[in-house]
Amino acid sequence: MNTASSVICPKCSHIRADVETAPAWQCPACGIAYQKYRTYLERARKAVTPLQSGHAPPHVTADASIWSLLAANTAALVAAAYFEWSPNSLMLVYWSQSIVIGISYFFRILALDRFSTENFRINNRSVAPTAATKIQVAFFFAIHYGMFHFVYFIFLLADPDDPATMDLAFWICATLFAINHLWSYRYNRDIDRMGTPNIGTMMFTPYLRIVPMHITIIAGGQFIDSATTLLMFGALKTLADVGMHLVEHTRLQKVKSHNVKAGAA
Repeated sequence: MNTASSVICPKCSHIRADVETAPAWQCPACGIAYQKYRTYLERARKAVTPLQSGHAPPHVTADASIWSLLAANTAALVAAAYFEWSPNSLMLVYWSQSIVIGISYFFRILALDRFSTENFRINNRSVAPTAATKIQVAFFFAIHYGMFHFVYFIFLLADPDDPATMDLAFWICATLFAINHLWSYRYNRDIDRMGTPNIGTMMFTPYLRIVPMHITIIAGGQFIDSATTLLMFGALKTLADVGMHLVEHTRLQKVKSHNVKAGAA
């Protein structure tokens, strides 16, 4: 029987009983440390607290993940300039980042607890926000996104006039992007669980990140004929990355604001 001293896990809502054998600081069900997780949630809530009337928005420098994203992009541009990469070699690094983004969104969709299907249709029919819908959307996204990038990969490696290389510098840059997006995934996954994100918006958002790469491949290298234009493309891609990060952050603020209003109703 539970007592007044029972503890409720802030993550999985397990109610701790007196007979539990796990350490007092740890949830017997999911294994998280109570205080550590509460501290993390508090930081996350502060990050997405909706602005009140008259309050200025937080400065961009307050978001540490933007700096890690800029660092990864800068490392790729420095490597491209120092090792005199071909355009396709730099594109291959961005391709690897896009793959990581797709993987993170696949698992974000599967990790959703509550989500909206407003204005989202499958086979021209409205769908309910059920576990089956979530799984169907996640795997449809994985197949479509994966095929899309498989074609890119073949294109980058098969071009005899501009062969892409996968040297040590490539793997270092790819790893930096993976670390950045793993950090973002863990943060956004928990924020998703606080709100009710739209699953359709979540499925289509990753495609917006790869627009610069897609345009460049269609151009066939006609506009990238020197190191200067290569770096200019990299700068454009970096701006798109940061812009999409800010769009995602704004979307999360709106989700949080909606929940606050709903709770007050």
